Amino acid sequence: MGNKIFVSYKYSDSDVYPLKGYKKTTARSYVDQLDQILTDEVHIYKGEDDGDDLSQFKDDTIWTKLKDKIFDSTVTIVLVSRNMRDSVPDEDQWIPWEIAYSLREKTRNDRTSRPNAVLAVVLPDKGNRYDYYIEDDTCSYCHCRTLKTGQLFGILRKNMFNVKSPSYSDCLFHTEKEPVYGGQHSYIRTVKWDAFIKDMDRHLTKALQLRDAIDRYEIHKEV
Repeated sequence: MGNKIFVSYKYSDSDVYPLKGYKKTTARSYVDQLDQILTDEVHIYKGEDDGDDLSQFKDDTIWTKLKDKIFDSTVTIVLVSRNMRDSVPDEDQWIPWEIAYSLREKTRNDRTSRPNAVLAVVLPDKGNRYDYYIEDDTCSYCHCRTLKTGQLFGILRKNMFNVKSPSYSDCLFHTEKEPVYGGQHSYIRTVKWDAFIKDMDRHLTKALQLRDAIDRYEIHKEV
C-alpha cells in the first residue's frame, strides 16, 4: 500500500534554484515536481493543487482544510528553503502548525491517526547550493556535516538531534559542547532535494522506520 504524503512549504519563496518550464520558480514549483512523481499507484499526494486558492477563506476554514489533509496522510514532507521562515513569530505562520499537527495522535469518529513520519527535504538556493543549511565536510578528520538548525522553525529544530540515548563520534577535533552525533539521531531526518528525488522510496522508508521507533525520541508537539 502506498504512502499518503502531505507537503509543508513556503509557497512564495523564490530564492530557490530555477526549474525548467517555469518563468518564475518558487518553492511551490518544487511541490508541482513532487506531485508529478507521486501521481501513481505507489504514493498519493495529499496537499493542495496549485489551482486551489485558500486565501479567500478565513484562517479557521483554512486550518480545518489543512487538518483534514494531514489527518489522512502518513508522511509529512517539509520543504526547507532559504526564506521559508518569516520575521513574524512562529505561531503566526502555517508551517509550524502543520508540523505540530503532523506529530500528534489524532482521533476522529472513532478513528485514530498516528503521528506522521516527517522528512525535511532541503531545496537548493538560486545558486544551486545547499550550504545555507547543510555544510558538508566541516571537519577534515571525520568529514561530518553541519546542519544550521538555528534558522529553522522551533518545532523543526527541537525534533532534530532529539534521540533519547544519543551516540557520538570519537573524533578528537570535536568537544563535548560540539559533539558529532551518530546513528539515527533525529526524528526528523534531513535530505537534499537532489538525493531525495533520485531515491525517494529509500528516504520515505527511513522516515517511516523512525516513525515506528518514535518512542526513542523526545517529540516536541507544540509550536
